[in-house]
Formats: sequence, structure tokens, C-alpha cells
Amino acid sequence: MDKFTTLTGIAAPLPLINVDTDMIIPKQFLKTIKRSGLGVNLFDEMRYNDNGSENETFVLNKDAYREAEILVAGDNFGCGSSREHAPWAIKDFGIRCVIAPSFADIFYNNCFKNGILPIALPQEQVDLLMTEAEKGANARITVDLQEQAITTSDGQVMSFDVDAFKKHCLLNGLDDIGLTMENVASIDRFESEAAQSRPWV
Repeated sequence: MDKFTTLTGIAAPLPLINVDTDMIIPKQFLKTIKRSGLGVNLFDEMRYNDNGSENETFVLNKDAYREAEILVAGDNFGCGSSREHAPWAIKDFGIRCVIAPSFADIFYNNCFKNGILPIALPQEQVDLLMTEAEKGANARITVDLQEQAITTSDGQVMSFDVDAFKKHCLLNGLDDIGLTMENVASIDRFESEAAQSRPWV
């Protein structure tokens, strides 16, 4: 998993509440078990017209936000069914950080396991960042996970909370497999001892 330390990038404003996982990645795209290739279908039903052409009014189709790495969204982001494809699609598009007043629990935890930093902030701070994001490519926001701080393009700084264990995992690029591999020496030692003491197993 990619490490997350400090990110400076364009923030895209998505001022919608209750954005569920089916809006993030519709059910017809859940057939794959690969984590790559889903970015093109991120927000598919809002992003494309019925004939397959781009909806020019959707934020990620605007030139200023095609390279967005931060998403500023409304309350209860990631609600709905518990599909890990949702953070896969967000990450594959290139977004590494989602900021909102609140998140659905399963989506929130899945983000950390896929190298995405979800940040919950009070509504007034999200509103400020939403206004900042509406400035387009001229406004770049910096997210510093180590310092747990967000800095706007005009130098305003706001702090955010994050669970210490989840922070450790993101800073070091550790998903569940990576966490297990941190103990590979102990695992190998146990298996070696078990093979000697119980060779019939």
C-alpha cells in the first residue's frame, strides 16, 4: 500500500450529503476483484450522460479538477452498502484524501486500508475548505498527516484528529497484509518450532 505522509494538491468540491457507495461506484462495476481500473467509473452516473459522453457540469469533468487529489464533500459520505470497490475507485482516480463532516463507518475504515486519508471536520471548517476548493486549480490545499494539519492556499491552518494506529498504518503504507508481514520473523520462528515439535502436523 502507498504511504501517506504529506499531500499538496487540488481539492474538488462535492457539496452533496449522503453520497452513498452506489453513487461512488455503481453496482454494475463490482464484478472485478482488481483494485485498478475503477477510476474511470468513479461517480459514473453523475459523471456521464446516457450516451456515454461526459457531463460537463460534473466537477471532476471540469479542467480545473481532472487532476484533483483531495475531495471536499458533504455529511455522511460513503453511506450505503459496504463495498470496498468504493475506495478502490476513489484511489484509482487519483484522490488520496476525502474531507467531510462525517463518514459511514465501514467506508471510513476501508479508506485507511487502501491508502486514503478520510478526515472528519466540523461543518464550518468543511464549508471553509469547500469555498477554497471552488477556487479551482489556483488553490492547492496541503494535508500533513504527521502533524495532523490542513493548510489552505492562503495559509489558514486547521488541525484534525486521527486514530493513532490508523495514522501509523498510513504513514508506513501498511494494510492488513503489511501489518502481518511486520511479524514475519516471529511467524517463521513459530512455524519452525512447530515443525520440530509436531512433525506429524
